[in-house]
Amino acid sequence: MTKTPDSVSSKPQIITGKARLAGVLGWPVSHSRSPALHNYWLRRYGIDGAYVPLPVKPEQFEAAVRGLQAAGFRGANVTIPHKEAACALADELDPSAQRAGAVNTLVFEEDGRIRGLSTDGEGFVASMDASGISLPASGRALLLGAGGAARSVAAALQDRGLHIAVTNRTQARADSLAAVLPGLEVVPWETWEAGLGGYDLLVNTTSLGMEGGPDPMFRPSLKAASHKLVVADIVYVPRLTPLLAEAEQHGLKTLGGLGMLLHQARLGFREWFGQDPVVDAKTEATVTASL
Repeated sequence: MTKTPDSVSSKPQIITGKARLAGVLGWPVSHSRSPALHNYWLRRYGIDGAYVPLPVKPEQFEAAVRGLQAAGFRGANVTIPHKEAACALADELDPSAQRAGAVNTLVFEEDGRIRGLSTDGEGFVASMDASGISLPASGRALLLGAGGAARSVAAALQDRGLHIAVTNRTQARADSLAAVLPGLEVVPWETWEAGLGGYDLLVNTTSLGMEGGPDPMFRPSLKAASHKLVVADIVYVPRLTPLLAEAEQHGLKTLGGLGMLLHQARLGFREWFGQDPVVDAKTEATVTASL
């Protein structure tokens, strides 16, 4: 009898001396549910492998990556605050990473090269599609933040034909993002709340509102938003961030960060473990249970 994915999902994880290894590098990294997701897929497909959280300080990032490569890892995901450093470290970039100037997935090739991928933007738009969210072809989106995730999401939304504005507490970083992705508008951090009536989509790409982050109570005012505004948050711990709670109070459509996590993870898993995993209700329920 051929084993289906569901028939192997409840079996113990296979880890031998030949296990394929990957992980997620971040500082902090305790919030990440990527280990729960990837290890679930490893069990589901009966793959000999493991995926581990790797807390790495910014000043130790390159040394950590080189060490993982030397230890035989297949690669790693990269989360806050390492995405731009990962871009600089990679020997080869895929087109999306090259355009965004940020990397969230590293692949260690057998010849010693490091390949950098950017799957955040693809994961975000896939999450929108899966949630049935459609925006006007010439719509306007405002992104909070100007880090690696913002770069990738902005590029993906530009490809959808949206006009993108970005705001950041340090405007110089927003200006740098606008220089990388021509056509972006920079909005001062002090004024973005008042201008929400002119947007179809608001995306928080920062760690503001994240449990254990710099400001877990981040809850900006949405009083100026139009009824058509969709509010998205790439933070998924907690699932209902203060920003999303505020949006719900105003009757606005919302999109949490879990879907982006699930969809952006597929490409890395395929690269490291040789299997294209499915994102389905069981996958979501498994990761949700870990929150």
